[in-house]
Amino acid sequence: MKMKRTLLVVTAITAMHTAYAQYATYNHDSPKQNQITVMETGTGALTPEIYYTLLHKNYKKTAAAKNKLSFRTLAGVNLYNQTDEAEAIDSALVKRAEIEALNVADRQIDLAWIAEGDKVNGQMERFKHNIDRILTAGGSPDDRERWTEYYHVYQCAINATQEAYMPNAQRKKEYLRIYEDIVRQNEILVTYLAQRQNASLTKELLGATGNQLPDKESIIRDAVGRWNEAGLAVRGSQTDGNDGTGNGEETVSKGH
Repeated sequence: MKMKRTLLVVTAITAMHTAYAQYATYNHDSPKQNQITVMETGTGALTPEIYYTLLHKNYKKTAAAKNKLSFRTLAGVNLYNQTDEAEAIDSALVKRAEIEALNVADRQIDLAWIAEGDKVNGQMERFKHNIDRILTAGGSPDDRERWTEYYHVYQCAINATQEAYMPNAQRKKEYLRIYEDIVRQNEILVTYLAQRQNASLTKELLGATGNQLPDKESIIRDAVGRWNEAGLAVRGSQTDGNDGTGNGEETVSKGH
């Protein structure tokens, strides 16, 4: 029991000291409170007045006008005014995102090749077929290699266009440019093949003519035969013009 009473006494004394300490440490400072009120809300007065009048006169004049409450209110108004701008920016970004989504879809699907691919491939096949005819037409291996390089250039251009990140409208223009260039080079190649073919035929004809020896006896017999036929034709015409003397000779009468 004695221990319990001792503990109660100690607890009571401790509580009294704690309450007295809290009361003793609180020291209300009215001038500081007034200054904080003026700084926060702009209301009240700075005290002691003589202190601010003599040492902080400029601060005393502007302290109430520069309170934090006015700045907070002005910031809130400005933020509210920015709502419309933020919504406008958000709408613009959403529309731009929709456009970019369409652009991405347009660039991922190669619709231009679906429309123009058969035409380009057909011209490439004709070009390759004509390149394979170079050697048979009398061209050299170097010529065939040079035209094969042209074929590889066009094939590389087609592959690059298919893999490029561009809209289908631009991609179609590139395919058509490649097609026109292939057609132009194919026409040049066909002209080259025709020239080489004609040159080969001419060379063969000249070679065949140079190897033949003239048959002189046959030429003489043909000439003699044509001579005899001409003589017989002349005699036949003279016989038809005979006047009945029977000698078959032509008579010439001299005029006076």
